Amino acid sequence: MVMAERRKVQAQAVRLHGLPPLIASGTRLLILGSFPGAASLAAQQYYAHPQNHFWKILRAVWPEGPHGADADSYQIRSEWLLGKGLGLWDVYAACEREGSLDAHIRHAEANDFASLARLCPQLRAIAHNGGESYRHARHTAALGVPVHRLPSTSPANASWSFERKLAAWREVFEQSGLL
Repeated sequence: MVMAERRKVQAQAVRLHGLPPLIASGTRLLILGSFPGAASLAAQQYYAHPQNHFWKILRAVWPEGPHGADADSYQIRSEWLLGKGLGLWDVYAACEREGSLDAHIRHAEANDFASLARLCPQLRAIAHNGGESYRHARHTAALGVPVHRLPSTSPANASWSFERKLAAWREVFEQSGLL
């Protein structure tokens, strides 16, 4: 990117604030993304982009999950995953970014991971959804639970097939006692 284009992207970047954690006292595995994309921020829902594989992977791992109209309800899907012991959050609480790509994240502020031990007393593992999130593994490892790197469910991660992503995610779910 040439300097003029880089300055234009930086000038257009707006300070964004992420979503609150989707956790419960029974959370055993916490999935950490990097920061919600534009579609997720607009909808105020984790993994709201229709081409993101996250919810499709969960339905493949737990086929007895919500179906029909219930599958479209974010509240029902959220209660379903919390009931399974799965939680969601992001490594960044806020950042500047134009668009949805992790490569455009600037001036990021990390979330307070120290609070997780108190909020999630049954936490057994943390899994980072993609490379940008995994860059913070040293901070989450301080919680004393296993830390995993998962392939990103983002549509931008086209180098991994759905089946390959599913196999990696299923393995971490099994290791964490969610299957």
